Amino acid sequence: MPSPIHILPPHVARLIAAGEVVSRPLDVVRELVENALDAGASRIDIEVDGGGLERVQVRDNGSGIPAESVPLAPARHATSKLTAAEPVGAGGLEVTTLGFRGEALWAAAQAGTLELTTRPAAQVGAARLYAQGDEVQVSRTSAPAGTTVTVSRLFAHLPARLRTQASAGAEVRDITALLGRYVLHHPGLHWRLTVDSDPRLTHAPADHRGAVATVYGPLSANRVLTLDTGNVRGVVSRPELTRARRDRMHFAVNGRPVTAPPELERAVIDAYAELLPAGTAPLCVLDLTVAPEDHDPNIHPAKQVVALADLPDVAARVRAAVAQALAGHPLVRAAPALIAPPEPLPTPTAGHFPDLTLLGVYQELYLLAQGEGDLWVVDAHAAHERTLYERLSRELGEAAPLELPAPELLHLTPEQTAQLHERGAELRGWGLTIENFGPGLARLRTLPAALAALPVPRLHELVVDTALSGGPDPRREVLARLACLPALKAGMLDPERGALVLAALRECEQPWACPHGRPTVLRLSERDLAHAFGRRGVRDVARGRDSVAQG
Repeated sequence: MPSPIHILPPHVARLIAAGEVVSRPLDVVRELVENALDAGASRIDIEVDGGGLERVQVRDNGSGIPAESVPLAPARHATSKLTAAEPVGAGGLEVTTLGFRGEALWAAAQAGTLELTTRPAAQVGAARLYAQGDEVQVSRTSAPAGTTVTVSRLFAHLPARLRTQASAGAEVRDITALLGRYVLHHPGLHWRLTVDSDPRLTHAPADHRGAVATVYGPLSANRVLTLDTGNVRGVVSRPELTRARRDRMHFAVNGRPVTAPPELERAVIDAYAELLPAGTAPLCVLDLTVAPEDHDPNIHPAKQVVALADLPDVAARVRAAVAQALAGHPLVRAAPALIAPPEPLPTPTAGHFPDLTLLGVYQELYLLAQGEGDLWVVDAHAAHERTLYERLSRELGEAAPLELPAPELLHLTPEQTAQLHERGAELRGWGLTIENFGPGLARLRTLPAALAALPVPRLHELVVDTALSGGPDPRREVLARLACLPALKAGMLDPERGALVLAALRECEQPWACPHGRPTVLRLSERDLAHAFGRRGVRDVARGRDSVAQG
């Protein structure tokens, strides 16, 4: 027989509710750091002992808590951050702070021992609070302006929860990663993390690039581009700095680091287009600003996920901001070093594709050229492919689709049939009409006029197979594949054709990569050559790529 329904005793209900907010030391760190940020702190020091189970302390120089309000600080749902009577997320309530539920200090006192010392700058004397469970003691003391919160002996009276905690090393790793996120999104503050008396992370006020240097090192910081469109700010990496995973794509909404919805990650990757090889992701740190009424941060216990009122519009703004940042910088990549340099090779961050003078042809595939004082190596196939791709892109909408004299019957796989049902209207929009003609069959009725005359074997089959392959952008994939096939191959290059390739590449809107993401050009400075040959003298000065200031 099932047990009868009954009301939990208050002390049991409190422990369960506290576990929803504080289930591990990481939760304590997050809640206390957010309180410090809400207090307007410019310096935040975090100390962790024993993986956080022994002690977590967060000290800030923020606004502090007035003495008369201190006794209420550990009370459940007591907060200074919300004044409206409506429940969160309803009635148009606008959340403008990182914390708002009034449960952080209460949950910490239920799960461990809470000590708090606080003083507003204008107040004489500080208040000290001790809380454990429902026991609260308040006294007077002296302390600098700001707040210091210490949570110790976490879960000491909850042995079952204590036994399920991760190892101290694993918890410290996650705490360090969390604080790295806050550094990235709040780079203008002083940050310091100390673990068992050992400094682990220190950051002085800087911009987003400086925060990337703190968290991921100077090599990564030297390869990011800044962007600021008002409601989208931060940095994105140059195309040569990529990863197979998306673990370095960071987003914050109104200052709150969040787990980004896939639509925002996709928007960033789409903005790179062919500059980013398939299956890779960039590094990015993006701070998004939305109206308070257009987001709801109350849909996740740890507030790591927020709901956005118009996600497609936010994604479009992100895509446009990233694309604009990439378009404003030349994205030529450094040629392989002839010797291992002690410092990362700099790359230019301003200007346009230069006038290159052809010097010769290497292996009937590569062009050697001179420009801006440097030696340039051009992959003729990739460069020709880029020029053909942009020509096809321009011509695609200039003429009406070509109606085939006799519709061509196609055999489709189940996956292709599903893609046709989903994308038929999109394909028709740029001139490719494929009609369903029964189970496993379809008819090709029209083809874009720009593609119809291409000297490509089995053109119709190739276009349809590529368009229905399931890729994220069928138009781009079709044009990229059709640009690749007739592009110059090894053995077809001579100086005359090479000069034409260079001239055409200079007219491209995006000359730095082929449609599939491979670089079209590499650049080598005279200085690198001189050092490789051991030359020292009057010509050993910064010029060309070495003289370009980093932005």
